[in-house]
Amino acid sequence: MACAEWSPYIGQTGAERVPGNDRPMLLKRLASSAAALLLGLTGCAGVGVETPPPGAVPGPALWEVADEDTTIYLFGTVHALPQGKNWFDGRIEQAFAASEELVTEIDLAQATASAQSLAGAAQLPEGQTLRGLMAPDKRQAFEASLVSLGLPVEALDRVEPWFAGMTLSYLPLARRGYETQSGVELALAGRAGEAKKRGALETIEQQIALFDTMPMEAQLAFLDEVVTAMPESANSLDAMVADWLEGDAAGLAKLLNAELDNPALYQRLLTDRNANWAEWIDRRLEQPGTVFVAVGAGHLAGAGSVQDQLRKRGIKARRVWQ
Repeated sequence: MACAEWSPYIGQTGAERVPGNDRPMLLKRLASSAAALLLGLTGCAGVGVETPPPGAVPGPALWEVADEDTTIYLFGTVHALPQGKNWFDGRIEQAFAASEELVTEIDLAQATASAQSLAGAAQLPEGQTLRGLMAPDKRQAFEASLVSLGLPVEALDRVEPWFAGMTLSYLPLARRGYETQSGVELALAGRAGEAKKRGALETIEQQIALFDTMPMEAQLAFLDEVVTAMPESANSLDAMVADWLEGDAAGLAKLLNAELDNPALYQRLLTDRNANWAEWIDRRLEQPGTVFVAVGAGHLAGAGSVQDQLRKRGIKARRVWQ
């Protein structure tokens, strides 16, 4: 389920290198992999149509929201990328250089704490196991997915379904060469150094609660979707990254939308959060300055997107083409 999460905040999992009988180390590694997914949802957006002007240069989509004394750039990111992808073009460089503040989905400095928070929140009550909560046919498919990754079938027995879904979303991508160290937010943070202020739209606790407070039935449905999508997840992400690099927001939205057909999850992970972020942008326009907001690309594409939510507030986001 490629739409679930791509994040820059945690390093490689190393799960495949952990001996099968070393459960504490394995859980720690899996907590890191799930954190790599949880922190910074890409979202799964509807489809919008955009016609680039003559002379438009391909590149990741960038938008601008501005009034008399405030400019807010909205940049859609991919949280994990293969090495060597060149995305920091002249448009993005100019906007980033002009910005005094970098705002991301969560505080990047909280990355280490995120894995610890996840490991605690994801534990099932004593006496319960993940596979024990699953219907027999779902359990069989789940166990097969673990074996395909070189993990023992009991590797995730002590964690809740949402956490297992996060982990299984990330591991195939890591095998494909997608690295959190190559993710966009980490690159931007490195370029910002100490020169720019930092801000965040959400907290670690809020992002964990998005999943941890879901009813068990919804969590199991999410895990089932992840397991079903696993064989093609890396290919799907390749296609999404290709559209992202071209700046094809409509194409990216279409691919993302195909990954999530659960309306309640769609509302919870995408639409509601985008509305909250639009409110933040609306308030931020009351303060002078220039801000560079970097969030998962799916949040900035199509129906229910941040731009959609801003339009409801009478605020226009202009696409920066060149």
